[in-house]
Amino acid sequence: MEQLFIPVYRVALVREGEQSVSSKRLTTPEEVAAMVRQYLHDPDREVVVALMLSTKQEIIGINTVSIGILDQSLVHPREVFKPALLMNAAAIILAHNHPSADTTPSVEDRTVSLRIAEAGKVLGVELLDHLIIGPKSFTSLRAAGVL
Repeated sequence: MEQLFIPVYRVALVREGEQSVSSKRLTTPEEVAAMVRQYLHDPDREVVVALMLSTKQEIIGINTVSIGILDQSLVHPREVFKPALLMNAAAIILAHNHPSADTTPSVEDRTVSLRIAEAGKVLGVELLDHLIIGPKSFTSLRAAGVL
């Protein structure tokens, strides 16, 4: 009988750099929006990021989930939660920018938020909020009653 081999893998989380913050525990959507603006550096297309939080709701990492085009980006729960699970995150905050500066949530923004929240419930990683960031304003989907 012929000997068959299957690949053996090791999964690793790779640190790419650091982001300065005033505190590891950001307690308001305003603080989160300011930190995400600093991280994104005013991009010309939509960028989706996930902030990973510990059980004490302290930020333990940030990951760029998707870089899209001018007015949309692809967001799949698999890509959102992969780094969260590797970091042993208890919760996440999702954020993305609207280059148009209009932070009104689109139907897609609402749909994605609810899909990510449902996936998080299954995985045991709560979606605390989803922020839409503009240059001078932002919208919290939690405060808007979507989540």
